[in-house]
Amino acid sequence: MPRLSIHPLTPDRWPDLESLFGPRGACAGCWCTWFRLAPAEWRGGKGEVNRRRQERYVRDGNVPGLLAYSGSTPVGWVAIEPRERYVRLARSRTLAPVDDAPAWAISCFFVARAHRGKGITRALIEAAVRHARSRGASLVEAYPVDLRARVADAWAFTGSASTFARLGFEEVARRSRTRPIVRKRLRGAPASASPGRAAGAPGGPSRAAGATRARRRARRP
Repeated sequence: MPRLSIHPLTPDRWPDLESLFGPRGACAGCWCTWFRLAPAEWRGGKGEVNRRRQERYVRDGNVPGLLAYSGSTPVGWVAIEPRERYVRLARSRTLAPVDDAPAWAISCFFVARAHRGKGITRALIEAAVRHARSRGASLVEAYPVDLRARVADAWAFTGSASTFARLGFEEVARRSRTRPIVRKRLRGAPASASPGRAAGAPGGPSRAAGATRARRRARRP
């Protein structure tokens, strides 16, 4: 893996994001606004409008993610913010929150074509976790693609499930064949959803629900 430096996206680094994303805004005029905007709003702003939205968001003091550099060249991007910033998650049947636990969400990656396959995504995940922890997060979740199934490259922008698993993330829900929800707890925070049995996960009732029924039976005469 190349020697990298990774930094939060601040207004002075905005030109570097523009350079990395290029004229297409990374993909189809998105400018990494996909999860923050309602579908109609996103479609209506594809291209220049979304670019201006993201730039204004950054210049207003928000930090939507981190930039990776090889030397002085921007080569990679990861989006991470508190989950409630992503309105599309709340409306998604597949990726909706599994519970009310406050979480930060890793939602998107972009790596320059010439630098792909060099471990940059892994480095960005590790940096994103550190970034969230430094801002008081106790839980980080993500929505990767399970690449054991055939998935078009265009839909792998949320990362690979196997990469997250190698970094200690655990699957807590899977509402579709290819899109698990994975989590990593920070600072020893107590679990609020058991891996593989969180709300909406296939495989039967949650462990918490089973414990509730057991307590009810114990109170019966």
